[in-house]
Amino acid sequence: MAKDPAFLFYSSDFLTGTMFMTNEQVGLYIRMLCAQHQHGGRIDTNVLRTQCDGITNGIQVYNKFEHDAAGSFNPRLEKEMGLRKEKSLKAAESVKKRWKKHNSDNTYDRNTNVLRSESVNENENVIENKDEVVIEKKSRERFSKPSPQEIHAYMTEKNSLAGNVWDKTMIDTESKKYFNYYEANGWRVGKNPMKDWQAACRNWMNNANQYQTKTDGKQRAQQQIDAYFEECKQIVIASGAAANSGNHSG
Repeated sequence: MAKDPAFLFYSSDFLTGTMFMTNEQVGLYIRMLCAQHQHGGRIDTNVLRTQCDGITNGIQVYNKFEHDAAGSFNPRLEKEMGLRKEKSLKAAESVKKRWKKHNSDNTYDRNTNVLRSESVNENENVIENKDEVVIEKKSRERFSKPSPQEIHAYMTEKNSLAGNVWDKTMIDTESKKYFNYYEANGWRVGKNPMKDWQAACRNWMNNANQYQTKTDGKQRAQQQIDAYFEECKQIVIASGAAANSGNHSG
């Protein structure tokens, strides 16, 4: 079994237990806990003593550990390491039991290496294939392309909810354009097969609205420009007429 890479750290308990220790002492204490964890649950007592002698009042750190023939250890950490190891062993044993059960049932999923938690009775459509039994997955709901009538009805509904922004002619035109466009490209959105034609239809209507708004804006701007030039033209004509009239009078 691989070495456990971590241990539980109860911050509240740690703060209480180190309340009267200096930052230097706390730092060494944490390092020695990590050393115990990484060295199989024991620290060389001579190493621990040397480290504690290297700081001010290191005896407080030294006293956080107990000592036996194998070395020094913190009892709380030893307990937590044991609990994690026990939990890990139980989890491994549970996996082995599940694996053994599935082997005895001679069932597995061909498309994945993940152990299945369902029993065979929970799966429908079991297909026998020579010496193996393959559990057939329930097929996902397949996309069904809409008819022109369905598209027209859907656009009519959404237009009504939006306050009838479009007239009937606009709905007729856009629903046909939508159907013809996706019918021609094989009902794909970009490079991917379409999954939700209603969502694509809403996007189509939003884009059509934006295009219509831009078009209307350009038309209004052009109309203003045309009106301005027409006004200038009329002023020039009027000025010319006035000049001709004055010359004639002289």
